[in-house]
Amino acid sequence: MIVAIEKQNDGTYIAYNMGCDKFTAIGSGATITEAKEDYFNSIEEMKETYMEHGDEVPAELIEAPTFKFDLSSFFDYYSFINVTAFAKMIGINGSLMRQYKKGDTYISNSQLEKIQAFVNRMGTDFQSLRLI
Repeated sequence: MIVAIEKQNDGTYIAYNMGCDKFTAIGSGATITEAKEDYFNSIEEMKETYMEHGDEVPAELIEAPTFKFDLSSFFDYYSFINVTAFAKMIGINGSLMRQYKKGDTYISNSQLEKIQAFVNRMGTDFQSLRLI
């Protein structure tokens, strides 16, 4: 199941499942960690309800979710990433990337794909990295 995490206008975060017709689970909190914990709490409550009624628990409630972050949430959750340096490595203007992070500017699909591709490369690089 895919769970979106987004920063709200008031600075709080929301986590909610996407593309599931059977149910909607929502979590919120002052931090991403709190929103995720609240989301998982909602999932546990739904599982308990299914079991109390003698119904089979849907697989979506048992499977580990895949999280999708908006850019603001991504940089907040991984706060050790310097936004300006990150932008420079990708070839995006640092000021523009900071605006994307704040949610002040629309981000095109091509820019989002460029950022996603770089994040994927970083993951691959880190996975093969060995410290000596």
